[in-house]
Formats: sequence, C-alpha cells, structure tokens
Amino acid sequence: MKKTLALAAAVALSALSTNAVAGQPFVRAEAGHSDVEMSVGRYRGSETDTAVTIGGGYWFTQNFGIEGHIGTLYSEYLGNDFDVDLVTLGAGVVAKHNFGPDNTGFFVGARAGLARVTLQLREDHFDVVDDESSVKPYIGVTAGYDFSRRWGLSLNYDRRKADIDGVDFDIDTITFAGEIRFK
Repeated sequence: MKKTLALAAAVALSALSTNAVAGQPFVRAEAGHSDVEMSVGRYRGSETDTAVTIGGGYWFTQNFGIEGHIGTLYSEYLGNDFDVDLVTLGAGVVAKHNFGPDNTGFFVGARAGLARVTLQLREDHFDVVDDESSVKPYIGVTAGYDFSRRWGLSLNYDRRKADIDGVDFDIDTITFAGEIRFK
C-alpha cells in the first residue's frame, strides 16, 4: 500500500511544470447506481443501491490532475432504528483527453488511487455504533462532454474493493457527474 501511495505521489510530482501555475481547481458531484458483491467463504451475495459522492481536486495540466472524494456507496435500513452503510473516502490521480478545441468537447479519461471503504453500523441514522475499514486501490474510467473550460458532464465507471472482517467486497459504480472548474 505504501508503495502504491509513493508511486501516485511521484507521478503527481512529475507532472508539475510551468503549466502547473496555469492549473484549475475543480469540484465534482456524482450520483448513480452501485452494485455491491459480498463473499464470505462459499457464500456470495449481491445488493444494489444508489451511490452518491462529492469530490474535488486540481488539474495541473489539461490532461493530468489529482482528486479526492467522499461519499456513500450503499445504505440499508435494518429495523429498530439501525442502518448499515458503506462509505468511501479516497485520493488519487486523474487523466483525460479532450477531442475538441481549447479543452472542450467530448473527452475520455481514467482515474486511480487509494480508497478507504468503511462499513458502518448506525443507530438513529446518525450515531455510529461500530465501523470497520479497509484501504485498497480503486480504478475508474470516464467519458463525457466539456461544454466550456469551466464545466462539463460525464458518465463514470469505478471499481473499489474492500476486505472487512473476512468479508470481501467488490463495489462497482456507474454514476453521472457534473464538474465545475475554477480560474
């Protein structure tokens, strides 16, 4: 894990150049569908839910940046005022290529980094009774349209994995996102 983080930091630092001064901070909101597959020994199960994340970062160049995100991937009411949630917190690198003039038009991209996936048991929708976490790499691809240098919309696919108390999770999300860039 430390080697992956060091590699991501080295790649981010290598992208810094005179173009870094002309970079753009951004914020992004994503909402869509998550498919959560769980396995314990021979038992395998699958659930679906709504995924919602918010994030932000910095485009160092028109094609390379860093990002962070936080959000919920799954939530289920268990009864008796108890909920179970899968929450993600992550950071990584992003890359994209625009096909239009001046960084506008259609684009494709990819992202990768580390995500901390936390399984939470909550009471009364707010009080966390218990939580367990796992930190593993995440990957994703995106395609979309930048209407201007300041904002765009995209369709994203991301894959996260977690191993929490002997339960393996494979979480696939398909989300629709809006991104606003500043400067």
